[in-house]
Amino acid sequence: MARTLSAHKRRLLTLPVTALVQTAGSFLRPPHERPARTRVFTPWVTFWVFLAQVLGRAQTCREAVRHTQGWFRAQQVRELSSNTSAYCQARARLPQAHLNKAFAGVVRHLKAQEKTLGLARRVRVVDGSSCSMPDTAQNQARYPQPQRQKPGCGFPVMHFAALFSLATGAILGTAQGPLSDHERTLWRRLWGLLKREDIALADRGFCSFADYCLLLQRGVDCVMRLHARRSKGVRKIKRLAKDDWLVEWVKTEVRPKWLDLALWRKLPDTLRVRHVKIRVPISGFRTRGLTVATTLLDATVYTAEILADLYRQRWCIELFLRDIKITMGMDVMRCKTPALVQKEFTMHLIAYNLVRALMLEAATRHGKHLFRLSLAGAVAAVRQWAPSFIGLRSRPKRRAQLDAFFRSLAADTVPHRPDRIEPRARKRRPKNYQLLNKPRRLFKEIQHRNKYAKALS
Repeated sequence: MARTLSAHKRRLLTLPVTALVQTAGSFLRPPHERPARTRVFTPWVTFWVFLAQVLGRAQTCREAVRHTQGWFRAQQVRELSSNTSAYCQARARLPQAHLNKAFAGVVRHLKAQEKTLGLARRVRVVDGSSCSMPDTAQNQARYPQPQRQKPGCGFPVMHFAALFSLATGAILGTAQGPLSDHERTLWRRLWGLLKREDIALADRGFCSFADYCLLLQRGVDCVMRLHARRSKGVRKIKRLAKDDWLVEWVKTEVRPKWLDLALWRKLPDTLRVRHVKIRVPISGFRTRGLTVATTLLDATVYTAEILADLYRQRWCIELFLRDIKITMGMDVMRCKTPALVQKEFTMHLIAYNLVRALMLEAATRHGKHLFRLSLAGAVAAVRQWAPSFIGLRSRPKRRAQLDAFFRSLAADTVPHRPDRIEPRARKRRPKNYQLLNKPRRLFKEIQHRNKYAKALS
């Protein structure tokens, strides 16, 4: 039985995505499976097919099965049924722990690559986002739809906070919950991923007295936009430069609901913070001025210009989230149970970090800036180049093909357009369909509604 599974696994090593990853690097190693009954979709095989599905354009189970079916026929292994039931059941059996270990392996690889960049201090940037999923009873129970939507007219929504590396764009960890969980609550679950000497970069939604104190106790400094409510309890101590003040935050009587009373009393009564006022004279930018609150108190090392440039780079996380949600299709999940939604979510994180690792390798080899490489182009390259690695047994041929692959990634750069005005507006109009404001079984369509003009009042 073990010999049969071993031979089957060797054949599956020639799956397109598997061949590419095994050639590009060994940082993605799914856990080895124990000998079990002979299945087509063993956990090891299911993992790779699932990864190929997430990286695919359509991302449907039907496409994943057709992809595997064509490979089986080309390898003359056996005929594979067109029914997607076996693959869907295999995904349900796939342990979440296997996916977590694979994700942790890619994160370790990317963290190791940070050391080669010669960074003085690592910057971790955090933000919250959400994604929707099919409207099933199980998903609604775990991730209820927004309260303002009528029953049967909305979709379950998962709220998550994501921690990224500003140097590589890799996602280091996430915390998920229903839409009612605030992103600051989810953010605190990620504090275990922060190390001493890290810098936490975020917008004003994460700026609070308790968070600054607790993170500073961990040796983590903060650079965040000053929250609008932090207008009281601030005492100016010293003027460091123009629009740069050393101030003292005073602990108020209002204790955060999430914080234990004993821990709240242990926090210091005051905290020294720098307030750096930044003016944005660039035409077309929505914000004209803002104040950055930071625990980096040395004004000679961390000047106002450095802090202004660092906070401007916070916008990168908006681009990272756009890459993983829009470019890689994580904004709308497809699974119908919360357990499978969690697996699909984790697999998207693995696929995103895998693409980031390949982009980092291409940028390092060819001396390109990492964020000038196109992630959409990298995803397309992975899709189209993966089959070309099948059948390359000799090392020289595989090495030559891999060099050509990384040259392709390095050549696909995005234009450098600093201070470009990009309003959040859509040019292409959607179809003129009615909005579903009742459950579908009760909804009645107005016939030829687009032929009638609204009456003048």
